[in-house]
Amino acid sequence: MIAPWTDFWNMNAFFGGYPAVQDTLGSPFVRGAVSGIGGITTLAGLAELATAIVARHRDEEPASHAES
Repeated sequence: MIAPWTDFWNMNAFFGGYPAVQDTLGSPFVRGAVSGIGGITTLAGLAELATAIVARHRDEEPASHAES
């Protein structure tokens, strides 16, 4: 999410060789889209992790709690 706004993004191998690609990848719209996709991916990963933790916690409960 942060990489498109850092110098790391500008050191891309495509920037030096292809001016049209440099203009496209340097666009604030493209950088924002990449950051947005990163944010969505992060949220989806955290949701999946939370689901796995809850499922694991349920599997570890003693049988006496499950029956009551």
